Amino acid sequence: MAEQPVLSIKNLKTYFYLEGQVIKAVDGVSLDVYKGRITAIVGGSGSGKSVMSLSILNLIDDPGKIIDGEIWLNGVNLRDLQEKQLMKIRGKEISMIFQEPTSSMNPVFKVKSHFFEVIRTHSKQAISNKDAVSLFKDVLARVGLKNADQILESYSFELSGGMCQRVMVAMGLLAQSQVLIADEPTSSLDLTTQAAILEELLHLKNRGMAIVLITHDLGVVAQMADDVYVLKDGKIVDSGTVYDVFESPKHEYTKALLAAIF
Repeated sequence: MAEQPVLSIKNLKTYFYLEGQVIKAVDGVSLDVYKGRITAIVGGSGSGKSVMSLSILNLIDDPGKIIDGEIWLNGVNLRDLQEKQLMKIRGKEISMIFQEPTSSMNPVFKVKSHFFEVIRTHSKQAISNKDAVSLFKDVLARVGLKNADQILESYSFELSGGMCQRVMVAMGLLAQSQVLIADEPTSSLDLTTQAAILEELLHLKNRGMAIVLITHDLGVVAQMADDVYVLKDGKIVDSGTVYDVFESPKHEYTKALLAAIF
């Protein structure tokens, strides 16, 4: 019997209604994400990648609206759930590294408080404050942040965008959810830090986590992904294993993306 996807999206449509105009940001997307595999969603700016990722957890603000589709997580259609039920799934079952980390952290709480909230909400066993802080320092070191004591006592507005991005990745590592959505997790980072974060994502994959990697960087896709979906104007135009897509691209858009890097 074939393995079932941990996350399955079917015919997802998310539209934005602006002054009589309808922007079809996500227009009939279907894809499957499997345990222990990295599924890359690639495409240029405005292709609908980030909107698709936010739609999975129903984080679309007005004037956007999810108008159709199903989002199945372990046999449960998330579209059928109330907001209170979704809040229990966000972070616990599906965690997300946002593209804009500074806007994803509450500026009135220190980094340490954000980390304790992740542990409190998602840890499967009790952990002392001392052990928790030790764990926090470990994950910060793993994403290339060595001055952990100072960072844990900092507010998001006291950190650079790159540091906030690494803090968000560290929070994703702490959550240990079934699915991790990483939206451009290495953008604006130096190559050394980028390599460290990608290595951590591979470790999570090898532990059985299903990872959705959203990126415009086909070099990262070639290095990291198992499965690839190419998104253009809100539609999937190419898909397959990373080998299939890179060696035998079907759509002209995919061919153009590949030609730009090879």
